[in-house]
Amino acid sequence: MSSISFSEVADLQISKFANIGAFAILIFDFCITFHDEVKWTWFRPWDAIRVIFVISRYLPFIGSGLTAYAALRVSGPPAPSLAENIIHIISIVAAEGLLVIRTWAFWQKSKKVLIGLVTYSVVTIIAAVSMNVFPNHQLISANVSTIPGQSGFESSRNAALVYAILALFECVMLALTAYKRFSDYRHINSSIMITVYGGSMFYMSCIIAITVTNVIIDAVFPLGYTNMFDTLQLVIHSVLGSRIMFHLRSSHDRIYETHTSLTSIIPEDIQYKQPSQIQTNESSWRRSNANSSEV
Repeated sequence: MSSISFSEVADLQISKFANIGAFAILIFDFCITFHDEVKWTWFRPWDAIRVIFVISRYLPFIGSGLTAYAALRVSGPPAPSLAENIIHIISIVAAEGLLVIRTWAFWQKSKKVLIGLVTYSVVTIIAAVSMNVFPNHQLISANVSTIPGQSGFESSRNAALVYAILALFECVMLALTAYKRFSDYRHINSSIMITVYGGSMFYMSCIIAITVTNVIIDAVFPLGYTNMFDTLQLVIHSVLGSRIMFHLRSSHDRIYETHTSLTSIIPEDIQYKQPSQIQTNESSWRRSNANSSEV
């Protein structure tokens, strides 16, 4: 075996171990957040949002399980990479759907924002899927694998462009949320505000970080590493998408629990504003919370 082949074998082993580790993270997170899921989702009516949540929460177990099986398989027929890809795509789209819904709610469910988000989402999905299902058309040049039968654990360089499109989409969601936070509520620094907006922006930043990491790995790293964080990408979307949902519903309940005290105590950061400004901020804040509570 040549030195190049030996190096690729070592790279593939690292990639497989990383995917198995990501599957373990998904199982661990499910165990520690199962109580939150029961509390914040189980006793709510079935609607489109809950369906999307269930898909993003549970479908990754199938996709990650198939990837872990492929990593542990030492002989036999090739792993069902097509099924894995389809499940991964649906799971990530569902997780991104939660982010879209949250962003729309932050914008008081504006029809113009909804049309823009849906249009941009559809364009993003079509572009990403088109590059993913036509791997033979290499837009980024790459060397050919020297190991036969390992294509299931190596992706084309086109995957870097797919992740780049996804990262751009996530950056737009983050920018819209950040703009709303610092444009409408820059003078309000309550704990509820930090949880609702700050927590969501932090989780979205983490999702963007893993997506950008996959862009770099798929674009410049050796072929053996191209799928190293494939399962982690899926897991991070599922884990953080679920946590955004749990934290926002938790913060909404705290809003109602403290409603009486908030109506009798004027926060320090708005004591020196004009009455018209206070009324405007309160009305805007209540509209935002009313929209957020439905998600």
